[in-house]
Amino acid sequence: MGDNGNGKKDKKPKAEKVKLQELTALSNIDSVEDKDKTAIWIKNWHLAYEFELRRLQVELMKLQKSMKANGMRLLLIFEGRDAAGKGGTIKRFIAHLNPRYTRVVALIKPNETEQTQWYFQRYISHLPSAGEIVFFDRSWYNRAMVEPVMGFCTDVQNKRFLKDVPLLEELIVKDGIKLFKFYYSVSKNIQKERFESRREDPLKQYKLSPVDNLAQKYWDQYSLRKFQMLQETNRTIAPWTIIRSDNKKMARINCIRFVLSQLDYEGKLPDKELKPDPEIVVSGIDELRHMEENLMQPDKLYG
Repeated sequence: MGDNGNGKKDKKPKAEKVKLQELTALSNIDSVEDKDKTAIWIKNWHLAYEFELRRLQVELMKLQKSMKANGMRLLLIFEGRDAAGKGGTIKRFIAHLNPRYTRVVALIKPNETEQTQWYFQRYISHLPSAGEIVFFDRSWYNRAMVEPVMGFCTDVQNKRFLKDVPLLEELIVKDGIKLFKFYYSVSKNIQKERFESRREDPLKQYKLSPVDNLAQKYWDQYSLRKFQMLQETNRTIAPWTIIRSDNKKMARINCIRFVLSQLDYEGKLPDKELKPDPEIVVSGIDELRHMEENLMQPDKLYG
């Protein structure tokens, strides 16, 4: 408590369970004890995470600088279960990037006009131009999982999509766009915990939707659609990369590492310093093998 200028002591603020802003610990690591400061204990692994995140965000800025110079176009697609951590990872990617060359695309459901258009039409206009990084927070792959599970498309539309999308992605890649497709895999129990956290935290309640409320109920149906999606759309020219995201912080770090490790840019760190954890970053082929072995034992499947 301190003097507020009126000869009275300020009341100590009521304790409330809130998380510190990310990088707070790192920015105050060299602070010294002072009567106007309060010590806050933080786990060492969290501090290590903040160190690594900052280091990788510097690398992303190097990448963007090189992209502006050479005209590279970069498209990152993020799919996965609800509450798997897609949005949080995108937030860490873009935190310090130049917004003039960075876009996040998170489309709402199509309007009446868009429903009459070619399915891919509203996505095509968002593809990156020279020097741009574009993030799809969910994408055309809504038609592979969410729409068929929730009854928002017909079986014919779903099957047509699965046949057409590899052709579209081949055109995109052959035109020179660097394409990454990430599927965020979270376990059923962790997803449930995150839904409960969203309901309790006023800063997260905007993330809740009617679809979220049914994610647990339709868990097995989503698993089958995921398997079908990987089978039909995991191609050499546009492969899937699976991110195990029960630990959100490690998912973020390793997803960024993976992207950086796959691209060339000026001033890049040695490859060994950007190598992702193989327990967290899994190829689409390996995920398919895992699912083929365990489809009849749903409890052994990852999310």
